[in-house]
Amino acid sequence: MAGLAKFNKVREKPLVLISPLNWGLGHTTRCIPLIHELLDQQCEVIVLCSSSQRRLLEIEFQSLTFFEGPGTSLVYGRNKVLTIIRLLFQVPKILTRVKQENRWLQQFLGSRPVDAIISDNRFGLHAPGIPCIFITHQLRIKTGLGPAFDAMAQRMNYRFIEKFTACWVPDFKEPNAMAGELSNPALQPNIKITHIGGLSRFERCTTNPTDLLLVILSGPEPQRSILEKKIMKDLANYKGSAIVVRGLMGNEALPAAPPSVQIFNHVPAARLNELICAAAIVISRCGYTTVMDLLKLQKKCIMIPTPGQAEQEYLAKHLHKKQLAYTVTQNQFSLTEALREAEKFSFKKIDHSMEEYKLHVAGFVKALKENRE
Repeated sequence: MAGLAKFNKVREKPLVLISPLNWGLGHTTRCIPLIHELLDQQCEVIVLCSSSQRRLLEIEFQSLTFFEGPGTSLVYGRNKVLTIIRLLFQVPKILTRVKQENRWLQQFLGSRPVDAIISDNRFGLHAPGIPCIFITHQLRIKTGLGPAFDAMAQRMNYRFIEKFTACWVPDFKEPNAMAGELSNPALQPNIKITHIGGLSRFERCTTNPTDLLLVILSGPEPQRSILEKKIMKDLANYKGSAIVVRGLMGNEALPAAPPSVQIFNHVPAARLNELICAAAIVISRCGYTTVMDLLKLQKKCIMIPTPGQAEQEYLAKHLHKKQLAYTVTQNQFSLTEALREAEKFSFKKIDHSMEEYKLHVAGFVKALKENRE
């Protein structure tokens, strides 16, 4: 942490800038436990995020300072092939946004220097002389285009990651990895890599599940809406009680539903925690933050990867093989069939504590404080 001494000598608390990627809300929610721990360790925290991310974080935190800067929103197709094509054409836009992020950061630091930066998958948020932590569970990138493209994407990924001081991986080392080879590749970048265990904002369940079916929707459009329509059609004939959380932060009109089905655009974290614990089974996307949440709560789940999102398609196969989740493709999904197959599935549970990250954050903050003395 050489070179840091010139910063922030007048403040009693270390000042940490944290910024989650704004592709959906998963990166934001998995930063919540990190922010809590930074505050518990007597840090001052400021957040770079979008307006929708800010609305979510303001529910959880009342005393954070927020800044809005450049972000990237991706456009997905209506099927797997179109999604892959669209993502490829958006690579130049992503690279441009990385440069804009870094320019924004340099200007920001000129007026408000910080003691450390924690970036969840935002490649441009690094600066010389400041400890800069990059957070990702994807050291190995899955493109959906085969091994040659995967290797090329990994090399590009590492060129960006190696500009940071260190990389925190929210997963366990093999053989207990939740993300498989995504988080534990044979080839790793040339900076310090630390597996900090899982990250989840939820508390472990203390009550027994009911017969509730819980559906948690998330992810990019139009695929989020496509899956919602598919599930709502099947729920029209469902005989039990169900709750659908649409994963929308706005006040959009709710779709029609039978009396046994409750629908919410969004529910606060504490309430969602209660609903997951009460559910007999959860249906969700295969986003990694959702994976960590459901495995921490040891919940039986049916996961449906977003078509064309190769990372989720890999995760689905990995989790199914390890018997951590029952998975099915969106095209093959039928509520009745999925519930029947999940009933026969031999679910295993993650027994490892998801509190390990606290030790790493505490050690990181201790080093920051020692460097400022």
